[in-house]
Amino acid sequence: QVQLVESGGGLVQAGGSLRLSCAASGRTFSSYAMGWFRQAPGKEREFVATISWSGGSTYYADSVKGRFTISRDNAKNTVYLLMNSLKPGDTAVYYCAARIYSGSNYSPASYGYWGQGTQVTVSS
Repeated sequence: QVQLVESGGGLVQAGGSLRLSCAASGRTFSSYAMGWFRQAPGKEREFVATISWSGGSTYYADSVKGRFTISRDNAKNTVYLLMNSLKPGDTAVYYCAARIYSGSNYSPASYGYWGQGTQVTVSS
């Protein structure tokens, strides 16, 4: 069992930056690939980024590639999402999750142990 708590969201102007953190409890954190997803009002939850258990492999949605960076510190049981050059279209609740099922890296159905989410609002 892994419990996840996101933090670091807030209100930022377009072009600004935020760093989200996802703190995990449980001894098995380092064995899971981790992902960040986001959900805007009235829209489905969408993939943002994922990182392998070792941190050696990362994948990003095309919409955030070159602007967002996912990383992890297994010693601290934490995964991060650094978001630069933020746009109003990035406004959403951001969730972290552990990849515990087989399937696509990009599908929410491959992930479990979701956090409660943190709101990111980007003003124009």
